[in-house]
Amino acid sequence: MIDALIFDSGVGGLSVSEEIRRRIPDCSLGYLCDNAALPYGTRRDDWLIERIGAVCVSACELARPRVLVVACNTASTLALAALRARLPIPVIGTVPAIKPAAEASRSRTIGLLATGATVHRPYLDRLIADHAPDCRVVRVAADALVIQAETYLAGKALDARALQVAIAPLKAAAGLDVVVLGCTHFPLLRGLLEPLMPDRLWIDSGAAIARRLSQVLGDTRSIPAPPGEAPSWATAPQVPSLGPILRRFGYSSPLALEITQPAVATPFHEPSH
Repeated sequence: MIDALIFDSGVGGLSVSEEIRRRIPDCSLGYLCDNAALPYGTRRDDWLIERIGAVCVSACELARPRVLVVACNTASTLALAALRARLPIPVIGTVPAIKPAAEASRSRTIGLLATGATVHRPYLDRLIADHAPDCRVVRVAADALVIQAETYLAGKALDARALQVAIAPLKAAAGLDVVVLGCTHFPLLRGLLEPLMPDRLWIDSGAAIARRLSQVLGDTRSIPAPPGEAPSWATAPQVPSLGPILRRFGYSSPLALEITQPAVATPFHEPSH
């Protein structure tokens, strides 16, 4: 049993893991990634809802967490209600940081880098209507950055042009003063993206998720973490770079989580650049 299981399609949730450890250092964690289905942002909604449910329910039976943290904007904006209906534990989701961006913006023009699935989902429309009704939000689907983040953590060469292409619409937007990183993979590239658009405020959801987890856990005593690395699971644990990446963030090499239905249409191939 652990305090929280962090779930993402790939390694993007490790950016959230870092924020949780900063805020709640005694929290025992586990990590789960459905990297066999990476990237989520390009897949059908109905397939994703079924897949996310199957992956998370199976992993929670193994890890026995007190809380599930869905550290994935695409999964959260699509499958959060379904997960909460299926799981007997609290489920914390991740949404683009539109509210703090609107509070910080003086020009009232905000940029949003996210996956195509997040950018076009009605949930985002409601988020903007509720928290930034007087702002112009420049939405940019940057699915290519998910693979770039995975590649970057694997220690391989990035495609610098892919970063430039991703932020080009934001650079062209007059008066834009805040950029929201609306995918948990993207903060992993923050040190590379910020210099391409200096003098803007860059915001992500990691700190807010950590605060929310702290509230949900409350004053209940943390479950002592076993000695050594925290546990992890993956649907494609054989990917060579995954174990070293997880160990760098304090997790063990991943155990296999086998999900037969819904099956992934094509096999996962590690990016080569």
